[in-house]
Amino acid sequence: MTASATDYDVIIIGAGPAGLSLAGSLAAQGRSVALVEKLPREALESPEFDGRDIALTHRSVELLRELGAWAHIPPADISPMGEARVRNGNSTHSLRFQPPGTQSEFLGQLVPNHMIRRALFAATADHPNIHLLANTAATGIVTGPDSASLSLANGTQLTARLIVAADTRFSEMRRRMGITAKMQDFGKTMLVCRMAHEQPHNNIATEWFGFGQTIAILPLNGTESQPNMCSLVVTLPARPGEALMALTPEAFATEITERYQHQLGAMQLVSTRHAYPLVAVYAGRFAGERFALVGDAAVGMHPVTAHGFNFGLSGQHILATLIAEASAAGQDIGAPNVLLRYESRHSRATLPLYLATNATALLYTDDRPPARALRGAVIRAGEHLPLVRRMLSSGLMKGAPARSPPRARFSPHAKTQL
Repeated sequence: MTASATDYDVIIIGAGPAGLSLAGSLAAQGRSVALVEKLPREALESPEFDGRDIALTHRSVELLRELGAWAHIPPADISPMGEARVRNGNSTHSLRFQPPGTQSEFLGQLVPNHMIRRALFAATADHPNIHLLANTAATGIVTGPDSASLSLANGTQLTARLIVAADTRFSEMRRRMGITAKMQDFGKTMLVCRMAHEQPHNNIATEWFGFGQTIAILPLNGTESQPNMCSLVVTLPARPGEALMALTPEAFATEITERYQHQLGAMQLVSTRHAYPLVAVYAGRFAGERFALVGDAAVGMHPVTAHGFNFGLSGQHILATLIAEASAAGQDIGAPNVLLRYESRHSRATLPLYLATNATALLYTDDRPPARALRGAVIRAGEHLPLVRRMLSSGLMKGAPARSPPRARFSPHAKTQL
């Protein structure tokens, strides 16, 4: 297609993981797709390391395989997560989450965010049904009963039966369509990087709610020279976070070793450091007139339950599935009933966990004595409720191979929450 060809089935704004995934899903159906992205093609094709490692559910891995992206991720960059533990302060108690009765030996798999983006781009961007408009900003949107149009900064106007915004949790197109969003600003900074350490992590992911800080240790594959390596996530108030970022690599390593109480021995910084504001977002609606939201534009999660990317991937799959069903029935793919079904299914799959995650994050970062006592009691009670732990673990295990009798396959109605 050329830039003068303006009519498409679907226009997607944002070529992040959710936008690329949806473009690939729709292109595989034979849909014509315009993919509009502010970043230049080079930045999409070879994104730089951003410090983030993503915990993928088994179902997300299946979807990435279906999109052809999984084959583009080097095996050395795929780290198994065998167990997850939640700890509170100096308590010896912890909640432990393990694979609940499946043949799989791990809860999920950790993959660097930039490698997922690179793989999705490699698998989808050059599809003949996808017209990528990189280094291009969307400036206006108009929707009507029969079609929708998008204006670009270069003066081009695109038209389609449906426009989908995947333009981050601070979506400009969401605002232009008059869709509100509830934002939970936790007033914290999330610092992420990679560390080498003396003691092995044994493929155990740990979320430690200390007093005045939260530290997550995500187990990564090591190398011959650095056999023990993890992805570190430190959550702090903004000023202490800035001070930590400003330390030299050596001073930073010493500080983190002390903050983590030498639990993994001496630690060493082995990557660049990156800081992100901690803000969760939930859109008031996921759909409007010939318009839909996917990815963080719909649901921007707090990272504590590691489901932000997984929700983005499952959300686009729900929307693509409903579009395919509508087309097969001879219906308009941008009709209100199609978009309302998407909104209903994606809301049912995300809202309970979104609310629970925010409540958990607020409770476990509140250092007042009553909150300390309550969160300790929750963890101690959870140690004695194996059924609850199995239910929580099953969120990550969606799509895992099963023993007899086999587990039901994923459907768009199924919840994917941890």
